[in-house]
Amino acid sequence: MTKHAAVVKTYFTKLGLEPEVADIYTALYTYGPQTISQLARNSNTERTRIYRLMDTLKNSKLVEVEVHYKREIFRAAPIGNLQLILDEKERDLRNMNAGLKELYDIFPRDSLSSQGTRVQFYQGAEGNKQMFWNETQAKSEVLCILYENMQGRVGATFFDRWVRQCNDNGLRHRGIVSDTFMATQREWYETHHNERLTHWEQRSVPKDMFPVTHSMVTYDNVVTYYSWIGNEAFGIAIYNQEIAEAQRHFFELLWRMGTPEQDVVTD
Repeated sequence: MTKHAAVVKTYFTKLGLEPEVADIYTALYTYGPQTISQLARNSNTERTRIYRLMDTLKNSKLVEVEVHYKREIFRAAPIGNLQLILDEKERDLRNMNAGLKELYDIFPRDSLSSQGTRVQFYQGAEGNKQMFWNETQAKSEVLCILYENMQGRVGATFFDRWVRQCNDNGLRHRGIVSDTFMATQREWYETHHNERLTHWEQRSVPKDMFPVTHSMVTYDNVVTYYSWIGNEAFGIAIYNQEIAEAQRHFFELLWRMGTPEQDVVTD
């Protein structure tokens, strides 16, 4: 198990568990049922620290306890019990999303348009993720001109969460897609099976008519431009109703000239 220690610790930490919890569980799994003294030696964790963390292990359903005369024996519970933590986190996330919708009622996005034109710059991978997430709160149809697929850049976890939020909010997407987009889609879905947008249509336009060199998204009073070349990621969001309307007209012209494309189908 030594070579997997870093993987186990990283996952446990993402769940909000202390790194020593991973050490203790790994020792129980590797060496079998143990007393606290044995566990301290095998996990290289102080006895007092194990006592303090044992409630965490029990609450997380990671250990099972056998009570013997004047001592307790601890054994590793199935690792699948972590699903209980994931289920709880998903419930918490759904509740937080519901609360966020209430906040949108208190602080409506439309009120921002009254402040005049606004330009927001997004830097790096996390900046682009924030820009994508803002899109999930769109009130209108989302119109996209896409150079490449986003999941290859943001990763499966974020993409699935983004898709679920778009679908939960009933968003409709249409996209003008490039050859690069189609190629990255095929490459991605050869090895991944992700959530899919419920309402998605796509068309392609010949490169000699309109070469797609970066991605653009239009919704509500927002036009976003983003690019991800190598490790350099950036995005720009322009909040202006007139610019958004002009971009929508431009998109519709391309859409009428485009050829319907079959989306990548997964099993």
